[in-house]
Parts: sequence; structure tokens; C-alpha cells
Amino acid sequence: MARSGRAIVIGGGIGGLAAAAALHRGGWDVTVLERARSLEPVGAAISLAPNALSALDVLGVGAEIRDLAAWQGDGGLRAPGGRWLSRTSAEAAAARFGGPLVLLPRATLVDRLAALLPPGAVRTAAAASLADPGDHRRPARVSIGDDELAAELVVGADGIDSRVRGALFPAHPGPVYAGFTTWRVLIEVPGVTFASHETWGRGRIWGTHPLKDGRVYAYAAAVTPAGGRAPDDEKAELLRLFGDWHDPIPAVLAAARPEDVLRHDVHHIVTPLPAFHSGRVALLGDAAHAMPPTLGQGGNQAVEDAVVLAHHCDDLAAYTAARLPRTTAIARRAVRVARVNMAGNPAAVAVRNTLVAALSKAGPALLLRGFDDIAGWRPPYAAEEATKR
Repeated sequence: MARSGRAIVIGGGIGGLAAAAALHRGGWDVTVLERARSLEPVGAAISLAPNALSALDVLGVGAEIRDLAAWQGDGGLRAPGGRWLSRTSAEAAAARFGGPLVLLPRATLVDRLAALLPPGAVRTAAAASLADPGDHRRPARVSIGDDELAAELVVGADGIDSRVRGALFPAHPGPVYAGFTTWRVLIEVPGVTFASHETWGRGRIWGTHPLKDGRVYAYAAAVTPAGGRAPDDEKAELLRLFGDWHDPIPAVLAAARPEDVLRHDVHHIVTPLPAFHSGRVALLGDAAHAMPPTLGQGGNQAVEDAVVLAHHCDDLAAYTAARLPRTTAIARRAVRVARVNMAGNPAAVAVRNTLVAALSKAGPALLLRGFDDIAGWRPPYAAEEATKR
């Protein structure tokens, strides 16, 4: 494949924009085709771990994003009544992994990534499909209505229901329901201060985190049949499920309006794809390896994908070799964590809470050690790329 030329990115989410920025940085003529009428993302906030921040360093925006970290002291894991099961140290995590965990609105990250592209590179209201994946002799072709575009590289970044993935691997079973649904809110909660926390109940979890801009990001999850919806509204459903949990959860719910609450069932790819590429087409993010959000790594892995793809754009087999084993392992770990934190059996919950408390008493380093191979990732070519800045 060519090292540069025309690249078409199908999907204008975080992974697609990061890939477009990385390719543009490498000299590609990039066009992003987004089905929606704007780049306004679905979802409230995103957590960026040190591994994703290292990938953003390759794009030249890592330091800017790190400045958005909201330092609010330590946090941890709690039980619904308020008891701390474990305490985490943000300072210890930053020292171990070389940087902070940054929580910011998805819209902020989307805006920063889009700003790295030249004017006119992003086309919205452009529903695209893959007409031909191409090969070493001919370019790939993408259809947009009655028009058709040719490109030396096509990136399928069109999410969990990826049409590009379906075109490349029609026999693949695709995503399946993970067994639980999620709710998210991003709101102002005046007069409330709290430590960042996640709370695990029986088949339910809640998280509350402050952002640097003064707003609060809260999320919840519960084991429930797929496709369910509240009989009244989703705020009322959250009140039924979490209204009697510890502070500040009632205050967050009181501040939220029904229209502030987003609800989405969680789907993930159980059977790994045979490859993340075919012909001149590469897949990334949820299109390639959708995973449960229990490790907070879905968006992080998409950003990793983006910079690795740009590095291996002349050898997509090398991209698959670099990304498929890592993302498969992380996705499987996310599934295992979901089984633990979404456990509903009272005996299993009691054992879980006891083990978490015991690990916490052993010190934060022991808890952090399990994330070394995730958060400690660095682009193997970061020094080389840094010279281009």
C-alpha cells in the first residue's frame, strides 16, 4: 500500500477523528464522512487513561488534554449504604503510570480532534458505505448516495453497528447484548462536593465524578433485559433503582431533568474478528472490538488504534498484528470485570466486597498493578513521531 495518498474515514467519532488527524499528520489527504448532521457526540463524558493520553501525545494534543484533569483528591469504591470498600489514590496512579486519569466531556475531545484537520475535511450528513475494499492493484471505493469515491486507504470507524465491518466480514456474528443497560448524565449540581467514586450494589452500579468545568458526570448500570425502557421516564427509573443510595447520589438525581438522562443498552463483540483489515480497508474502535465499559477502555483503545494505524498505514497486516491481540485481551477482561461488578447473587456480592476491601488494605499499588499492561501502554514509535511536531 501507499504510505500516503487519499484516505477516507467513515465515521466522525473519537476514533475516526483521531485516525484522520494522525493520517493527516503523516501527509495523507483525508476526508471524514459522518452520517449524522453534526459531530455532536452521543454520550456525556469520556475517561482518558495514560495509555490514550500517550497516543494523543503523538497527535500533539496530549498536554492540552491533561490540563483538563479535575484534581479532587482521592476517591474509591463504595457500597450502596456509603461504606468505602476501597480507596484509590489519584497521586499514586499518576506516579505509577506517568500521568493522570482525565475525565472530560466527549464534545470537548471531539472539538479538539476536529480542530487538527484542515477546513472541509469533515463532511456531515454523509451516509457512506463500502463499495469495494480494493487490493494492492486497485483502490478501495466508497459510495455516498449516487456518488463514489476512490481512496488508497479506507478506515471503518462507524461504531458498534459498523456497516464496513459487515461488508468485510459478512459471516461474523457481530455484537451481542452484554446483559445490562446504562444511564449517563452530565449536569451542574450546585452546592455539592464529594469524592470521585463508583458504587457497586447487587446487579447495579453507580459512578459520580467531578469535571474541571464544574459539572458532574454520573453514570449507572443495571442488569435488565435488552430493549427495556422506563414506563414514565429514565430519571424516574434511576430514582427507583438508586434513590436510596448514599450521598451525593440523591442530590445528583434531584438536579437532573428527565431530558438530561441518556440510556443505552450495552453490546459487545464476543467473537473476535479474524483481522482488523481486508484489502485497503482497516477497522478501528467499536467497529473492530466493541467492549463493555467496565474498564473504561473503549474510547481509549480507539485512540490507540488510530495512531498505530497511521504508523502501519503501508502494511495493514502489521496493524492487525499490533492491535487484535491487545484489544481482544482487554475486551475479555472487561467482560470478566462486568461479571464481578454486576453480580446479583447476595453471596457472590458479599465475597466480592470482602475481597475488594482486603485488596484495598494491602495498599493502592496492589490494586493498580492489575492495570499496568493497560494504562502503561506507550506507542513504540512515540519518540520517532515526536520529532515531527
